[in-house]
Amino acid sequence: MNTLDAPSRRRFLKSGATIGGGLVVGFLVPGAKRFAQAAPAAAAAVSAGFAPNAFLRIADDDTVTVLLSHSEMGQGIWTGLAMLIAEELDADWSKIRVEHAPAAPAYAHTAFGMQMTGGSTSTWSEFERYRMAGATARALLLAAASKRLGVPAERLRTENGAVIDGSRRLRYGELAAAAAGLAAPATPPKLKDAKDWKIIGKPTRRLDGPEKIDGRAKFGMDVHFDGLLTAMVARAPVFGGTVKSFDDSAARKVPGVRDVVQVPSGVAVVADHYWAAKQGRDALKIDWNPGPNAAALDDAKLRAEFARLAAAGGGAVASRAGDADAALKGAAKVIEAEYHVPYLAHAPMEPLNCTVRIGADRCEVWTGTQFQTLDQAVAAKITGLKPEQVQIHTTFLGGGFGRRATPSSDFVSEAVHVAKAAGKPVKTVWSREDDVRGGYYRPMYLQRARIGLDRQGRPVAWKQTLVGQSIITGTPMAPMLVKNGVDSTSVEGVADSPYIQGVKDHFVELHSPQTGIPVLWWRSVGHSYNGFVMESLIDEAAHAAGRDPVEYRRALLGGHPRHLAALNLAAEKAGWGAKLPAGRARGVAVHESFGSYIAQIAEVSLEDAPGGKRIRVHRFVCAIDCGLAVNPDGVRAQMESGINFGLGAALYSELTFRDGRVRQSNFHDYRVLRMDEAPAIEVHIVPSAEKMGGAGEPGTAPVAAAVANAVFALGGTRLRELPLRVPA
Repeated sequence: MNTLDAPSRRRFLKSGATIGGGLVVGFLVPGAKRFAQAAPAAAAAVSAGFAPNAFLRIADDDTVTVLLSHSEMGQGIWTGLAMLIAEELDADWSKIRVEHAPAAPAYAHTAFGMQMTGGSTSTWSEFERYRMAGATARALLLAAASKRLGVPAERLRTENGAVIDGSRRLRYGELAAAAAGLAAPATPPKLKDAKDWKIIGKPTRRLDGPEKIDGRAKFGMDVHFDGLLTAMVARAPVFGGTVKSFDDSAARKVPGVRDVVQVPSGVAVVADHYWAAKQGRDALKIDWNPGPNAAALDDAKLRAEFARLAAAGGGAVASRAGDADAALKGAAKVIEAEYHVPYLAHAPMEPLNCTVRIGADRCEVWTGTQFQTLDQAVAAKITGLKPEQVQIHTTFLGGGFGRRATPSSDFVSEAVHVAKAAGKPVKTVWSREDDVRGGYYRPMYLQRARIGLDRQGRPVAWKQTLVGQSIITGTPMAPMLVKNGVDSTSVEGVADSPYIQGVKDHFVELHSPQTGIPVLWWRSVGHSYNGFVMESLIDEAAHAAGRDPVEYRRALLGGHPRHLAALNLAAEKAGWGAKLPAGRARGVAVHESFGSYIAQIAEVSLEDAPGGKRIRVHRFVCAIDCGLAVNPDGVRAQMESGINFGLGAALYSELTFRDGRVRQSNFHDYRVLRMDEAPAIEVHIVPSAEKMGGAGEPGTAPVAAAVANAVFALGGTRLRELPLRVPA
C-alpha cells in the first residue's frame, strides 16, 4: 500500500485481515496539516488528509500485538500504551505483544502531525485513540460472536480475552478471522468509565523488561545480517570544518578495511567489523579546513559575550507587565543574581548508530530514532526514492534524551550517505568520543535577575534577562515555536512562571546569539536550566524575607492548587522541618513542566574533597501530579530516572570549548552520576483527575535547585552555577 494514499477504514480492515491470519484494527485521526504548513518539505510523507493510525493485530493463537507509533527508549510506553488497548479490549494481559510500527503517515503524532517521540507527550497524546482501537476491536469481536452464537451482541460480555454467553466462551483468536470481515461500527464505541478500569491506573510490570534482561531485545547496535559492513566516520574536529584533502593509503592496508569514501560529514572507513573500521579511521591522514569556528569557539569568550548581552538589554520581550524598573526603585529590598549553566551532551549509554541497505527501488534503515517521519524524508531525498520506498525499522533506543530527534536527522542522513557511497549495506557507528565531541548539545545559558521585595518579603518587581542559543531557530519547527524573536523553549518555566506572572510589574527578555555550536533539546529542554534558576531565585527571596522556604512557596502559590498539592505531599513525606543528623540539610524545589507538577526535596551533606567540598546527596523525595497515572510503576521509574539524570548534570557534567574544539571525550572527563552516588529516592504520586501531563522529562527540571538550596541551608553558600561546586 502506498503510504501516501488515504485508504478508507473499510479497505484497511479488509486488507489487514490477511496479515497474520487474524484481525487488524485501524482507526482514523485528523491529518497532519499543522506540521505540513510549518515544514512542507520535511512533512511530505504526512500530507494525507486521514489514514488508519496506530492499530492492533489479533492472531488465531489469541495473541494481541500492539503496534507502537512511538519509540520505546526506556520511558515505558511499550507497556503504557499497550495497557490502554488491553483495557478497552478486555484482553488477556499475558497474551499482549508489542512491536514498533513502521514509518508511515498512519502513525503521525496527534499533536505534531509527524511520527515522533518526545516532549513527554506519548501517553496523553495517545490516551483516546489507543483506547478507541481496543474498543473498536472489542465491538467487532462481539459482532462476530453474536453471529456465530445467534444471540444479540448486547447479551454478550467480554473478559480476559474471550466473549462469554453464559457457559459458552469464545476465545478472541477463534473470532479474529470472522471479525476482520465485518464492517467497522457506524458510530465510535463507547469507552469505559474510569470506575470500570481493571488495568489503567494499576501498577504494571514492564513488558519489555524480560527481553532486556535476557538479551533478546534488539537495539540498533544489535542489527546484523549477512553482508553487513561497519563504518566509522572521521569528522572535522571543529564544528563547521571541511575536508581539504585526505590520504587513505594507510587505512586501506588495515586488515578488514573494505573501502574509504568521502561523505558530506567527513571521511568514512568501511570495514568488516568495528575494530577494523576504527583502526582504519585512526590511520587516515586528513588535511582539514577548520573554518571560522576554530578561533571563535571558546567557552570563556562566549561567557563574556553572554554577560555583555545580559548587561546591554534590548533583547526580545518574552513577558512584560507594568513597569518593572520603577517598581524596583520603590522596593524595600532588591535581590540581584547572575546564574550560569554550561553546554551539556546527551551521552546516552548506547552511542549513535544506524544501519542502511539501499536497493534499486527500496531503502531500509534500522536505527533507534525519535523522528521516523523526518528520517524517512531525509533518506528519500539522499537516495532519490519516494518516502514510501524508505522503510524505517525502529529498534529499541539505548537512551535518547533528545539526541535521536535531530531535525536534520544527522546520524541517519550520514549513514545513508555512507551506504550510498559504499554501494553496500553498512552500519555506521559513532564511538562515545564521537558522540560527546561531535553531537548536538544542551545550550549554555547566562541569566541575570533583579527581584524587588516589599517589607513583608513578597516580590513586587521582577526583571530577568536570559542569554543563550535557540534550539528552534532555523529548524522546521521555528514557525510554530518562535514568535517575535522569542524561542518559547528558551524561556519556558520563566516567562510563564507562576512566580513572575504573580508580580504586577515584571519584565523578561531574551537574547539568542548564534555561536556555531549545534544545539538541541535535552531532557526537560529549557526547563532543565530555568527550573534551576527560578527555584534558586525564589529560595533566595525566601531567605531574604526571613521565611521558611516551603512556607514562602505556599504563600506565593496560593492560587495554584496543583503546585501546592505536590509541594505539600513532598514536604509531608520528607519530614520537612524535622530534625536531621548533624551535617545534613534539606532543600526544596517545585516546578511545572510538560503538564506535570513536581516538588522535590533533597537531603544533602558535604564531604571533604581535593580543592573544596564534595556534595553528597543522601535522599530525594519527589511528589508528582501528572493527572492520571496510567501505569504508576512507570511514573515512579521515570521520576527516579529523571532525578539521577539531573543529579549527574547538577554535580558533574559540563562541556567546555577551546580553539573551536570540545575538550571532553568520554565518561572519565564528562562525568555522569555513578551507581554508588545515587541517593535513596522516594516517589509519591498525587491522586489527580486533572489533565494528563508527561513523566519522561519533568523529573529532571527541579533537581539542581533542590540540591543547591540544600547546600545553602547547610552553610550559607549560594551556588549559582552548574555544575555545583562548593569552594574550600
